[in-house]
Amino acid sequence: MLFSKLFSKTERSFPKDEEATNAKFLIRGGFVRKMSAGVFTYLPLAQRVLNKINTIIREEMNSIGGEELLMPALISKEYWEKSNRWEVDIIYKLKTQFDEEFGLGWTHEEPISAIAQHFIQSYKDLSKVVYQIQNKFRSEVRAKNGLLRGCEFMMKDLYSFHTSKEELDKYYNVVIKSYAKVFKRIGLQTLVVEAAGGAFTKEYTHEFQVLSSAGEDIIFYCEKCRYAQNKELVGETGMTVCPKCSGSVLSGTAIEVANVFKLGTRYSEAFNVKFLDESGVSKPVVMGSYGLGPTRVLATLVEIFHDDRGIIWPKSVAPYAVHLISLGKDSKVLVAVKKLYQDLENHGVEVLYDDRECTPGEKFADADLIGVPVRVVVSEKTLALKKLEVKERSEEKVKMLSSAELFKIFEL
Repeated sequence: MLFSKLFSKTERSFPKDEEATNAKFLIRGGFVRKMSAGVFTYLPLAQRVLNKINTIIREEMNSIGGEELLMPALISKEYWEKSNRWEVDIIYKLKTQFDEEFGLGWTHEEPISAIAQHFIQSYKDLSKVVYQIQNKFRSEVRAKNGLLRGCEFMMKDLYSFHTSKEELDKYYNVVIKSYAKVFKRIGLQTLVVEAAGGAFTKEYTHEFQVLSSAGEDIIFYCEKCRYAQNKELVGETGMTVCPKCSGSVLSGTAIEVANVFKLGTRYSEAFNVKFLDESGVSKPVVMGSYGLGPTRVLATLVEIFHDDRGIIWPKSVAPYAVHLISLGKDSKVLVAVKKLYQDLENHGVEVLYDDRECTPGEKFADADLIGVPVRVVVSEKTLALKKLEVKERSEEKVKMLSSAELFKIFEL
């Protein structure tokens, strides 16, 4: 991609009305545009990151038996009433010119239960697992922290249907392990935290939390075995000694990036989702619900991986693999950099080539701000040495490498 052709542009300064680090860097770097409080447009650079996050999520959800579908965001009042959730504070309500009432989907237990009722009749139909990646809507009275708490956000929600609590428990642990793989691949260190079920279930649930000063949750966690609990579950005093290994307990603020719930039969009973067991007895299906927020993950990555110059994207989700810069107007430099650009692209390496006529300082500043993992500079100096100036965004040291050595970084 040529820098001069990017739809968005970087900005010289941070937005004055933003306090959150993620919003500051994402807006200034041309990744997102704020439309109103808690509502953002994800520009092409951010969309590339989201696509990579979602690819990792899809691969891991598919590996544990998930089938992808897409449900409507516009959900009729009748579905919310069946579960007694029409009156929740966070739902956006709409009334049409025909006096029909809808709620915008902030979660999808109701629709998926109504759908499942048509396809599950026998124990032979179970277990079933489906998921979607879709925008959700929540009327947040305190939309803040940039993309971490928004009124519209992207969510991967997975739903499982089982014959028994034992089968649900087994699959619940499968999802927890799968989520751990997702975050490891993305580059985030998470804690699996016990929490209260809130509006979803009376059972304990589990959250995936990333320690960060930008977080809104307070968690207590064991240094030794990593067992953790949310403050909302354990109260003000929290844990003092780990109940699992007697290790030392620390507390900290954290960002919730995913959660898992054992729904039991609450929604299957409300929507008459039943199956006949092997003896011909009708029983309610036992359900689980599992959420993971791609847009929140994107914001969390910025909170965790940045310095005073800009973002430092992990390689697995970076918008481009290489930020290519040419210095000077010498024709040999331009020929060399264009050839390198084409060679990298021909080998499947995603390149952002800064072809603009601007100062070296501006090019270097934008490279740091955007945060592509590898910066490559071609100049008269590098040509004379038959080398390339290569610097990883996460390091300060600059290396002089040959083209072959550069390609080796990408195993080409």
